[in-house]
Amino acid sequence: MHNFIPYSPGLSVPRSMSTALAVALLATTLGACNDRSTAPVERAAFVRTALVQPQDGQVAVTLTGEVQALFRTDLSFRVSGRVLERLVDVGAHVNAGDLLARLDPAEQQADFDAATAGVAATESQLRVAQATFDRQNQLLSSGFTTRVAYDQAQEQLRTAQSTLDSAKAELGRSREALDDTELRARAAGVITARNLEVGQVVQAAQSVFTLAQDGERDAVFDVPESMFFDDVEHGHVALALVSDSNVTATGYVREISPAVDPKSSTVRVKVAIQNPPPAMTLGSAIAGSAATKPAIEITVPWTALTATGSKPAVWIVEPKTRIASLKPVTIGAYEAGAVLIKEGLQAGDRVVIDGGKLLSSGQPVTFAGDRS
Repeated sequence: MHNFIPYSPGLSVPRSMSTALAVALLATTLGACNDRSTAPVERAAFVRTALVQPQDGQVAVTLTGEVQALFRTDLSFRVSGRVLERLVDVGAHVNAGDLLARLDPAEQQADFDAATAGVAATESQLRVAQATFDRQNQLLSSGFTTRVAYDQAQEQLRTAQSTLDSAKAELGRSREALDDTELRARAAGVITARNLEVGQVVQAAQSVFTLAQDGERDAVFDVPESMFFDDVEHGHVALALVSDSNVTATGYVREISPAVDPKSSTVRVKVAIQNPPPAMTLGSAIAGSAATKPAIEITVPWTALTATGSKPAVWIVEPKTRIASLKPVTIGAYEAGAVLIKEGLQAGDRVVIDGGKLLSSGQPVTFAGDRS
């Protein structure tokens, strides 16, 4: 049975009970404080930024090339033999039909003589066969010969005629082979290469001369893989001789090789020369200058470039919240210390140009200023 003590204003509480009550109240207060969760505040990263602005981009390119003929022909003998005579050398201008070199025709002359004799022999056989057939034809009409003898004479006549045709064909081939011992120019032009000497034995179809035909000219350039003349302004290229800059002409890109030279990493570009002056001779060193088409470009330092997955990106800063986020971009070209952005950025975007390696998406940043 408990004894209750009624409350009285004048009644005093013992000290031990007062201490216990204070400890209980304090524990309750501390427990209430521990129930409140406080989110940690993320520290802002210090970065360097720049406001990007589009600029008119136009690049001028000057390369050195060589004047070449639009049409070049490799000349060769159609028969084999020993070179008996060479009449031209590199740099010589020749006209169509000019004699360039001659082979020893002894073998071909012997074949031609034999074919000529063969034709004469078959012609004689044909005359005999024709006379025999005519006689058998008359005898058959008079009834003094048999049908078998007539048919044999007719067959001999046909055989003689076929033999003569074959002999004439062989004579034509031997005459052509004899003519082929002489190499003649097929068109007017300049000899740019020679691969034979007197006394040398050459094979049929072996290239012995290279002929650059008169007429249209090309300026040929070996262009680095990173640049091409196909994007030049108006498609025009200004040309000038290296030895004399006063000799000028205008050209346009006519052909771009689809293959890259694995040794030099260059692409061969041919520029057609419009109305080439006489001083622009074959083999002359020529300088070609061209300006790319004007384009709006945004340039950022290469330190601003990062990636999101396998695609290039840059960090941009929201102007109001100063929160960093990744922005995918399309790269137009690379330059020394800079990257040309083709798509992805707009004028006024604040791009992180230094300190973005340790950033995470949504992280606040601070910056001292910009370089724009």
